[in-house]
Amino acid sequence: MFKHILLGVDGSTHALKAAQYAGELARTMQSDLCIVVAYDPIPPYLGEPNLEDTIAARIQHARNILESAIRAVGPIPGKMSDELLEGAAAEVLLQVAHTYGSDLIVIGSRGHGMLAGLLLGSHSQKVIQHAPCPVLVVR
Repeated sequence: MFKHILLGVDGSTHALKAAQYAGELARTMQSDLCIVVAYDPIPPYLGEPNLEDTIAARIQHARNILESAIRAVGPIPGKMSDELLEGAAAEVLLQVAHTYGSDLIVIGSRGHGMLAGLLLGSHSQKVIQHAPCPVLVVR
């Protein structure tokens, strides 16, 4: 039923739990899985050498999050791919969902975002409202 699962992670407890669910779904349904980590845009006014240092630090942090998510997912029978992308998490996930042809998006209910909604995180709410496919929000 779900052949192309998209998993959005930010390193939060809810996101790692979502990774475990996505792994179980991928194993059960013999699905491909794409893991996406979005990191905040770098302000262009930083200048050198601060700009390069900030970019390197954010990319390394995103890689650490990705590695944790891969461990939480575990081995799957389908193809696993990943993306480290700059931008707001919800917009990045929605764009990748369209590009990847996702059948399902799996995300945590709350992340590390600065502003959280009353019931769900603000990124989760935006993904639910605009997703081109079903969204599984893991708590």
